[in-house]
Amino acid sequence: MIAQSLAGLPAFIVYFCTGLIAVVAYLFVYTRITAHNEFALIRDNEPAAAIALGLSLLGFVLPVVSAIAHSANVIDCLIWSVIALVVQVIVYYLVKVPVPDLSKRIAAGELAPAIWLGLSSLAAGALNAASMIY
Repeated sequence: MIAQSLAGLPAFIVYFCTGLIAVVAYLFVYTRITAHNEFALIRDNEPAAAIALGLSLLGFVLPVVSAIAHSANVIDCLIWSVIALVVQVIVYYLVKVPVPDLSKRIAAGELAPAIWLGLSSLAAGALNAASMIY
């Protein structure tokens, strides 16, 4: 009975590690395209940076979850994860249109721009995830 329960363990490990790799890649890319240093701000206890980055991460992870659940294989999952990353980068630049000094304001600790960025990223991620119909 235990062996039967653990039959899916190899696939779980592969997809879980794929998801972790996608998350690390996302954080690496995303934190380099923004004009503010999220991790330094978070280390300095700046809630605005944590809110913006955390919600954008959720906006990225939602489509990755959908890709893991629906993909034909790991390569397919990685391709859709890259698409999710591209969508989040586009959202970052679109959100800056009405708030051109977005990064400066987040670095200064302003919550409204951080929430705007974070929730926009989350909304785009939810739409992205729902659109992944293979």
